[in-house]
Amino acid sequence: MAVFTPVDATDVERLLAGFELGRLTALQGIASGIENTNYFVDTTNGRYVLTLFERLDAQQLPFYLQLMHHLAAHDIPVPDPMADRSGRVLHALKGKPAALVTRLRGRSDLQPTPQHCAQIGACLARMHLAAADFAPQQPNLRGLDWQRGIVPRLLRFLEPAQAELLRAELAHQIAVQAGPDYAALPRSAVHADLFRDNALFDDGRLSGVFDWYFAGVDTWMFDLAVALNDWCVDLASGAFDPPRHDALLTAYQQTRPLRPLEQALLPDMLRAAALRFWISRLADLHLPRDAALLQPHDPTHFERVLRARALQPA
Repeated sequence: MAVFTPVDATDVERLLAGFELGRLTALQGIASGIENTNYFVDTTNGRYVLTLFERLDAQQLPFYLQLMHHLAAHDIPVPDPMADRSGRVLHALKGKPAALVTRLRGRSDLQPTPQHCAQIGACLARMHLAAADFAPQQPNLRGLDWQRGIVPRLLRFLEPAQAELLRAELAHQIAVQAGPDYAALPRSAVHADLFRDNALFDDGRLSGVFDWYFAGVDTWMFDLAVALNDWCVDLASGAFDPPRHDALLTAYQQTRPLRPLEQALLPDMLRAAALRFWISRLADLHLPRDAALLQPHDPTHFERVLRARALQPA
């Protein structure tokens, strides 16, 4: 959500002219994140988030916007895309595809308690069940195909031990995901990036899950593993914090119990989730793009998480 494409009030007023959303009253760039350009947009009618998509193209974007609308219709607290007077939710601004969505209440809590984690687990299970009948298909664009392509470009930046870990874990995941057990895992469109800074709490209650632009069809276990690896870890070591881990997993299973096959593959999916984010953070650090407000995350954190999962699987 860095600002790659500067936008001014005149640009946004021109866009808003096609909606029934009132006059622009405030515009503020959002510095967090690293994929798209985002602005808070306040109008006389409400509060919204404007996103200009820097990597995704107009052919890919309907999947994300339709998914958010589908989940909002199932009472999942997600941003709902706004349609203009012609019924369109996808637009263009400064030569980039753009969308305007509702702004959710609350703020992120970067030091979650077991109570926060339980709410995330329950919501994640509801999201999976709600997405089960979502028909559009699009793969996880940061899945194995992307990882295979970018890892050779990253190896030259790493110490020998890091390079060996990266090669070995990628080979392990290729083998796991080629097997029949993996093929039998339930899947649908999933968030695939549900970190603690992608959820909002209002007075201690979960009020929203946002930043759906890494979503894609993947296994529910991968999506669960992504959340466990962020919400439930000790940041210094990458090890799980048992109370938070148990709270999230228990709440998830109270809504959707895991099948025995899913339980058996959870350790591998935890490793897969750690690998995916170690690779993407290495890419953001060593193969960066220019941005006006860019804050790449430290890749060593997910190196620690991956080592912890490989040595001590859950």
